[in-house]
Amino acid sequence: MAIKEKELEIIEEFELFDDWMDKYEHIIELGKDLPLIAAEHKKDENLIKGCQSRVWVWGEFKDGLIHFTADSDAIITKGVIALLVRVLSEEPPEEVLKTELSFLKEIGLQEHLSPTRANGLVGMVKHIKMLALANCG
Repeated sequence: MAIKEKELEIIEEFELFDDWMDKYEHIIELGKDLPLIAAEHKKDENLIKGCQSRVWVWGEFKDGLIHFTADSDAIITKGVIALLVRVLSEEPPEEVLKTELSFLKEIGLQEHLSPTRANGLVGMVKHIKMLALANCG
């Protein structure tokens, strides 16, 4: 499934909820299904800078695609990184680099995060794109 299709799927999921408390609950549930990062990848170099919570992201390049795993010590943040992993994992690094992640704006996520969490989201996206860049052609 292409990145745009994954984004559309998430937008449609979030349209099912009327208020942000329900959306937060959905984000928390998504975090519970996150494919966890292996213990050996929970190192400082995989820790997201600028995030108030501890978030680790690992990218592995295999068969022309980049595969992401992640973890966080905070339930909302874990759900947010789960959304990014869901959209960007198992995609060519070039596609990861050029995507604008418009679903984040469409579902209103950035405006419903605290300023420190919003900064953390920017840090997560930047880290993922740096991992993709390191694995580009």
